[in-house]
Amino acid sequence: MWSDANVREHAAMVAPVAATPTEKVRPMPAFLQVEQLSKAYHPAKPVFADVSFEIAQGEFVCIIGHSGCGKTTILNVLAGLDTATSGLCFMDGREIAGPSLERGVVFQSHALMPWLTVRQNIAFAVKSRWPEWKTPQVNVHVEKFVGMVGLAHAIDKKPSQLSGGMKQRVGIARAFAIQPKMLLLDEPFGALDALTRGTIQDELMGIVRETQQTVFMITHDVDEAILLADRILLMTNGQETGQGYRPGGMAEVVVNPLPRSRTRTQLHHLDGYYDLRNHIVDFLVSRAKAH
Repeated sequence: MWSDANVREHAAMVAPVAATPTEKVRPMPAFLQVEQLSKAYHPAKPVFADVSFEIAQGEFVCIIGHSGCGKTTILNVLAGLDTATSGLCFMDGREIAGPSLERGVVFQSHALMPWLTVRQNIAFAVKSRWPEWKTPQVNVHVEKFVGMVGLAHAIDKKPSQLSGGMKQRVGIARAFAIQPKMLLLDEPFGALDALTRGTIQDELMGIVRETQQTVFMITHDVDEAILLADRILLMTNGQETGQGYRPGGMAEVVVNPLPRSRTRTQLHHLDGYYDLRNHIVDFLVSRAKAH
């Protein structure tokens, strides 16, 4: 753990912008760094403890674990929507404290404003990011990202006129449109049918590769994680043991050895796919200890 003296000393050497008195700044070995994160609603039984991991810029990382292990809590802490009981999170050299347009979030629920069209929903976010932009510039920017998710034909429709998959595409386009430094995805395809899910996975992969976006994603789908992620974080649930309660935590970080150019159709034919899948499934069945 860094002391305040360490933080000030290193901030003076590496920080390109002066920090405010309440802001910790440090040299970054990785774009995102999570250090000894813990969350406890009941002091004697933390949901998880001592969770530490790093994400490099441009890396796609998925996290997998059973319900209740704390995946969404970690994502919400990274989004600035929740606070940890202890531990630190740094992004691009600065401590995460509160929501920021530098982090785009897409939840399982699309969270669109029903009275606004697709164009207006995304424009609202864009104007928040660049308030000095004039309407023509906003429209060009919005149309670019709507086109990326294949919704140019529906840009002036309202959410009630869209399917569930289309609404999720709007949410993804909105998150990308503010050009965040990091994208946080909380099971964004969980409520979709398999065909729609696969189509949007392909679109997401294409946009991520084009923009070199850094992504942290929660999923329960093993194949989805193998398809999308460079690395997969495996989390355990908290549990009672013969030695007392043991909080959940990070059990293992799995590096995806498959070619990054992989596609859904070829995934099952790649050498190493079944070994990787069996390893993750075995973890979920025999080691994660779901409640």
